[in-house]
Amino acid sequence: MRQKTFGIIEHLTLMSMKQGVCVAEFFQALVSAREHGESVCQGLSIEYRGSLRRDAIFLVTKQCTVVGQFRVAEELLARKDIHFETWVDTERMRWQKNKQKLEAPHLMFIQDLRHGMKRVNIDAEVLETSAPSRICTPYGNSATITDVMVGDETGRVKLCLWNGEATLFKTGDTVQIRNAKVSTYKGERQLHVGKGGIVGVLSNAK
Repeated sequence: MRQKTFGIIEHLTLMSMKQGVCVAEFFQALVSAREHGESVCQGLSIEYRGSLRRDAIFLVTKQCTVVGQFRVAEELLARKDIHFETWVDTERMRWQKNKQKLEAPHLMFIQDLRHGMKRVNIDAEVLETSAPSRICTPYGNSATITDVMVGDETGRVKLCLWNGEATLFKTGDTVQIRNAKVSTYKGERQLHVGKGGIVGVLSNAK
């Protein structure tokens, strides 16, 4: 099994366990959302946000609160031969099931962000957005990027978004940023969310 596929299987299994839903039903709800645009699974609302590099992007919310945003390979969604019991019957999942909880992320304030920090979790308000632009990457591909200025009561910081994430937010939205890293460009702090991170809307602008 490819490492990427195993990683998303583990992620989906952990999420379903945390939310108290059957992993098979959760997966089928993702498949339904991919086909119809949205679906519901035991109180979870699942929205298909588009595809990127053969990965489908999903946003999962519960009572208007973001549970997670992640990518699932299109080829995994198309499979009909999945034995979901093998997803749960692993040493880590058995341990997680016995623990029956995941620690809430430690939230930071923007004023405390420092260059080089990783696994940064913050909630903030979108203060400014910019028009997406196309760039060429060092690998010869093109990508869409945009900068979003977010802030809390302690300060403001630029959030750099790529491709499908570049048009997620508008001014006034309250967003959650999870597992981000801090860098500096021309003396200005920036937040970046990689493949292992989450960025999503907690509440829309009034």
